Amino acid sequence: MKKILYSFLLLSSATLFAQKNPSVKFAVANDIVGTVGMFNAKKAIVQSSNVYKSAAGLPQGLKKYSFIAEKGLTEFKIKNGYEALDRISLAEVNKQNGVSENTPVIIEGYEFPDTNMKIYGDIMGNTEVKDYNGKKTVFLKVL
Repeated sequence: MKKILYSFLLLSSATLFAQKNPSVKFAVANDIVGTVGMFNAKKAIVQSSNVYKSAAGLPQGLKKYSFIAEKGLTEFKIKNGYEALDRISLAEVNKQNGVSENTPVIIEGYEFPDTNMKIYGDIMGNTEVKDYNGKKTVFLKVL
């Protein structure tokens, strides 16, 4: 009975840690992940945007982001000369937090399995290292 209870608690805690935050709207620009809020705050650098309502409607070039597009995804085009926003790979985020570079990163409950993927530094809020599925994993909150 204790084993069953322990297994249930372990599974439910892993589920709680990875709950997706529905208020976060992800965006992509130049193959780098950001948030719609981040780009709305930087309107002067935005040339144009395209909103995709679902993962199924993503063009071929954005299909790799379908895991964060269940509630839609916005693609932004940045004006020439403004592409130099801070960016960091998820492998580097792991390295800075003492986690193996190839360990997936959890951002607002979404598991980012490809640690070669880059994110804009402007979205990085609080980071915590927690046990997730038996491995040390970085959990990142967005600003």
